[in-house]
Amino acid sequence: MRLLSLIGAGCLLCGAQAAAQAPRSTLLFAAAAPLPGDTTAAVRFNIPAQPLTDALRAFSRQAAVRVQLDIPAAAGVQSHPVLGAYTAPEALRQLLAGTGLAAQFADGETALVTRGQGGVRGAYTLTPLTVVAPRSVGYATRRTTTATRTDTPLRDAPQSVSVVTSELIADQSMQSMADVVRYVPGITMGQGEGHRDAPTIRGNSTTADFFVDGVRDDVQYVRDLYNTERVEALKGPNAMVFGRGGGGGVINRVTREAQWTPTWALTAETGSFQHRRATLDAGQGLGANLAVRFNGVFEDSHGFRDEFGLRRYGLNPTVALAFGPRTTVRGGYEYFSDERTVDRGLPSYQGRPSNAEISTFFGNPDLSYATATVSAASATLDHAFSGRLSLRNRTRWASYDKFYQNSYPRSLNADGTQVTLGAYNNATDRENLFNQTDLVWSTATGRVGHTLLAGAEFGRQQTENFRQTGYYNDAAATLAVPFDQPTVSTPITFRQSASDADNASTATVAAVYVQNQIELSRHLQAIVGLRFDRFTVDFHNRRNDQRLDRRDDLVSPRAGLVVKPVQPVSLYGSYSVSYLPSAGDQFASLSATTETLEPEQFTNYEVGAKWDVRPNLALTTAVYRLDRTNTTAPDPNDATRTVQTGEQRTTGWEVSAAGSVTDAWDMTAGFSQQRAEITSATSAAPEGARVPLVPRRTVSLWNRWQVLPSIGLGLGVLHQTRMYAAIDNTVTLPGFTRADGAVFVRITPLLSAQVNVENLLDERYYATSHGNNNILPGAPRSVRFSLTTRR
Repeated sequence: MRLLSLIGAGCLLCGAQAAAQAPRSTLLFAAAAPLPGDTTAAVRFNIPAQPLTDALRAFSRQAAVRVQLDIPAAAGVQSHPVLGAYTAPEALRQLLAGTGLAAQFADGETALVTRGQGGVRGAYTLTPLTVVAPRSVGYATRRTTTATRTDTPLRDAPQSVSVVTSELIADQSMQSMADVVRYVPGITMGQGEGHRDAPTIRGNSTTADFFVDGVRDDVQYVRDLYNTERVEALKGPNAMVFGRGGGGGVINRVTREAQWTPTWALTAETGSFQHRRATLDAGQGLGANLAVRFNGVFEDSHGFRDEFGLRRYGLNPTVALAFGPRTTVRGGYEYFSDERTVDRGLPSYQGRPSNAEISTFFGNPDLSYATATVSAASATLDHAFSGRLSLRNRTRWASYDKFYQNSYPRSLNADGTQVTLGAYNNATDRENLFNQTDLVWSTATGRVGHTLLAGAEFGRQQTENFRQTGYYNDAAATLAVPFDQPTVSTPITFRQSASDADNASTATVAAVYVQNQIELSRHLQAIVGLRFDRFTVDFHNRRNDQRLDRRDDLVSPRAGLVVKPVQPVSLYGSYSVSYLPSAGDQFASLSATTETLEPEQFTNYEVGAKWDVRPNLALTTAVYRLDRTNTTAPDPNDATRTVQTGEQRTTGWEVSAAGSVTDAWDMTAGFSQQRAEITSATSAAPEGARVPLVPRRTVSLWNRWQVLPSIGLGLGVLHQTRMYAAIDNTVTLPGFTRADGAVFVRITPLLSAQVNVENLLDERYYATSHGNNNILPGAPRSVRFSLTTRR
């Protein structure tokens, strides 16, 4: 028996009788079913007569519910048209009219389609098929696996999760992680020395807390979104789900997979500063048991900064194989190459960004560049033993070859007439291999429902680092040049200084974890989990042939409580922990001293509320305190010794909204207020210092209006208050407000055009930095134009 699952989310009427009558083999839920939803709200449907599977997919998307078809898909069966405003049950009954099928609402988010009393009428062939519709509807997403490792409604996840959907990515022409986090409260993106993603999440900076489909992707490079279905940001530490690191949270890219639904989209884009980019997304089913998909990108662009260039391309084929109705195997391979000018930005002067022209390059651009090559293969096995018990095993191998070299500004002199330049290069080669296994069992003890998760993760990461210092004219490690003429062509020789790294490391992890999502009643849920990691690092310093090793046994609990006074509303509280071992997030900081240190600990306390205002509109809010402890600090009684008494605290609250306000108005909005400071002196800062790149307040708002059937308009605003550039709190980046806009035109049913304008009012602002003297100005008014053809 084949299961057709069209995944969305929403609230529909369910009845105990319908739940009880669901076929035993389907087992849609445990004994404690969710509270019935409301059927009085009408939704405007536009579903013409078409093949049944396509019609059910359209219904799932427009009604924002999951539809499960517990019979083989009917090839050649036409649906009845559904045009106009109906409640979801009415629309589904009308869609199935004359097909011999009937619908039962099994819970607040799932409709079960079965044979009617008289069986399926008509002469047609039954063909097994699996189709998965998008989990998101417009800008709203109703379900997640990032927060719990199980398929869970977002409102039932007792932690803050922000999701940037593929629709929002497309509407804003997002192409990088920096674009994404602008609309995620509580996260800012650092300058990353011009060659890597470097977010600060709830006051904790990182370059390693990135994941792809739930698997670690921790090398320092700039990620593209060409093959991304959505980006999910889990805020606050949660090692139970992701393991070590993730002190402020993690960012998980969910990639596009092969599906049996035909897909074809070719986009060509051009714009200001010689921007040129093309992407392709093509896929379909090849029979009942095989589906393929290909995503690709090519870009050759310049930028508003002098001498900047970017050339990147990516190839990502995927395949899906169905072995009977219960087993699916998916595989994929990605080759991604990124070559860019390393641009470290502008220096500061007298506590603020200097008054240099925002396009000015400081240093030698001919010798400032970065290359990143990523080669990755993945395989996933999904098997359903029954409707209650399922297994997933995922393996990912990835090879990263990263090199960057830069000539950059270090500081201005006292009268602001000369700037000192430095230079160095660094090479990193890393090979990752991870395997994860999750076993999920839905069961019940009396009237209490359980979703039990048991899993294991094994990983091995081999890394080599090699760094060299640059010497101008083969003589000095610094060069003073006039501030008004900072772009130079001075020769630079690169060789190792006494302190430059030349090392190799092998990191391994073996982890087991268990979790129980408990439905105590229709108004009360709880989640408890525990993870044990054995994390080891073997480190070889090739400079002095020193060999070091460190083993940490990490125990990471999580707990949460969800109260649901009514079905669309959740009130929650949660507690979670994570650790960062002393080798650091890039395994480069192990020494004879740090080898003896215990991991840093991150502890998150959070309360919040989530409200699904309508099926496609969700509001969330959270208040939190995140403590970072066990940080290194100098011993006040002996400056030669290191103690672990340093502490940092981040407190804040955030509000976000995403979805459809009306049939013609989609929006996403976010607000955050944070304070991150050192509460006990560390090796980097005294007590009371404010953490850099954490603005006190940020606001984001993006709207899309469909003013006519073929014309849409977009308008957005970003605002953030001032923030410090570095932990010494001597340089302040001013606050700013930026407006963006867009126009969307459907030329024909298969051809559309889009214009995006960034910084509509041509505001001069400074977006971020890497320390006090690598400050990145924001782009002036920029225009992008794209054409997309679909089949």
